[in-house]
Amino acid sequence: MRSNARQKVEPKLRVGFLLAPKFTLTAFAGFVDALRLAADEGDRSRPQLARWAVLDTADGPILSSCGTSVVPNAPLESPQDYDYLVVVGGLLHGGQRVPARLTAFLQEAAAKGVKLIGLCTGSFVLARAGLLDGYLACVSWFHREEFVAEFPECRIVSNQMFVADRDRLTCAGGTSVVHLAAHLIERSIGRASAVKALRIMIEEQPLPSRTLQPEEVVSVRSTDTTVHKAMLLLEQQLHSPAPIEELCEPLGIGRRQLERRFQRDVGLSPAEYRTKLRLERARWLLQNTDLDVTEVSFECGFHDGASFSRFVRKAMGMSPREVRQSGRVEAR
Repeated sequence: MRSNARQKVEPKLRVGFLLAPKFTLTAFAGFVDALRLAADEGDRSRPQLARWAVLDTADGPILSSCGTSVVPNAPLESPQDYDYLVVVGGLLHGGQRVPARLTAFLQEAAAKGVKLIGLCTGSFVLARAGLLDGYLACVSWFHREEFVAEFPECRIVSNQMFVADRDRLTCAGGTSVVHLAAHLIERSIGRASAVKALRIMIEEQPLPSRTLQPEEVVSVRSTDTTVHKAMLLLEQQLHSPAPIEELCEPLGIGRRQLERRFQRDVGLSPAEYRTKLRLERARWLLQNTDLDVTEVSFECGFHDGASFSRFVRKAMGMSPREVRQSGRVEAR
């Protein structure tokens, strides 16, 4: 006799969220929504292939940095019940005060082999618990100096979206969290589910961990609003060899005035700043991707590989292939 009861579906991915005080709502919402969309057919939202819970770290609602609260729905216990525990970091201003029991819970989870994830400033929480020692971590360029000052012994990168180093995964934050979530979904459920979730979120494909973050210099050094906008435009159009004059039109400013403001604000002309960006982008692409030299040259705004090779040799004293090889030697 056929039973009418539906067969229970065991989840392939179990995730527990640990929200720090004044956590970043975007990071949490983006990650959990990717899980939601991957866990069922269409966007029916049944937690079948994936399940998740917000663990109670504060004896009640947890306030985010934007003022919205999230109510936990699971006790802070049994870390082995989860495949991953995701720490969503909060504001650093005035010190990121994390409950001692949250730190102890993470240390217990690590001892039991549970994989740990730090979103946004969640990397600070993991590092303070001693759980990033010996691991490579990803930190946003925006918080790099603060991280280095507090954890000088930790190895970090600040020019890619996320890092998966064995059982520790760290992420720069912002929209990159959905691509880290897709990484988990692809490994645990399948690529089709990861792609489907991102497409519903208007993201075409999962991006690899080495996808570039914005350049650190863009916001760190600029105080002039117009110069800041120009920097962003230069970064977005780095692959284009367009003259600087084309940058001025959307800004409503003349070239000479832009050059004066650039020089006063950051000590460089727009052209010099673009050269600096191209140089750093070229170095990173050569040392961290398998793109051939011609492809790297186009990414950096050069018409051909020969002019790109001359540019790299003049700036670095090495050919592009030698720059690539030196990066591999350093990595070893």
